[in-house]
Amino acid sequence: MNVINNIRQLRSWGTINKGTRCVFVPTMGALHEGHAELIRAAREIAGPNGNVVVSLFVNPLQFGPDEDFTKYPRTLIEDLGLCRDNGADMIFSPKAEDIYPPDRSIQLFETSLSKTLCGASRPGHFDGVCTVITKLFNLVQCDDAVFGKKDYQQVAIIRRLVRDLDFNVVIHAIDTVREPDGLALSSRNQYLTPEERAQASAIRAVLVLARDAWKNGERDPAALEKLITEHLQQNAPLGRIDYVSPVDAVSLQPVSSSTELVVIAAAVHFGAARLIDNIELK
Repeated sequence: MNVINNIRQLRSWGTINKGTRCVFVPTMGALHEGHAELIRAAREIAGPNGNVVVSLFVNPLQFGPDEDFTKYPRTLIEDLGLCRDNGADMIFSPKAEDIYPPDRSIQLFETSLSKTLCGASRPGHFDGVCTVITKLFNLVQCDDAVFGKKDYQQVAIIRRLVRDLDFNVVIHAIDTVREPDGLALSSRNQYLTPEERAQASAIRAVLVLARDAWKNGERDPAALEKLITEHLQQNAPLGRIDYVSPVDAVSLQPVSSSTELVVIAAAVHFGAARLIDNIELK
């Protein structure tokens, strides 16, 4: 497994491997079993003769004024081991100054899908995501890229980015990896107290309850939202709901008669941790 720390080395690696299928897994490090599943999926997509590239880069543009970039966990040694054990061929781990020149003056802005859900409370976050993914796609020159469905909004925005900017990259969305009680794996789970952790599993439980209601004929988004909110308030009193929103899975706008796939997305604060999850209604 190659570990590359700068753009010059990355481009040299790309020249040597030109013509070989490249599957990319962008991450900010602090890897866990959810990331391992993404790498394994990338390995399967790449096949025995392709290359799996994982980036470990804490992107400063994704952090708002109240989010401390310097406190984001950095576990490089452990991350490299996880990448190696799950089939990565190359790790790209640059410094921020390598990706963003000090006099940079160009950035991307997303003007539609980022205005709802997590984007409503994190203005500018997805602009930073779009900017760094564009740079990484250009640098890695991948054929495919793998993302987790846990951040459903991010996947939708990256699909739109690929469409609108004509990237020749196939996006693969992988199902969320969960704890035995259903809680979505996240680096934020480590911030939960034992009492908060016990209640956090209610997020998945109530989303499944809403899916069952949907299967039984409930089609009113407001009723589904009310069902989830009431059950969360009852079963997870330590949680503070940021949002619960049934939306169109493609546009992330309110459900309409033309919606083909509905997703219910939720974000709940437990102390210092903000947990997100979602469920597709089919």
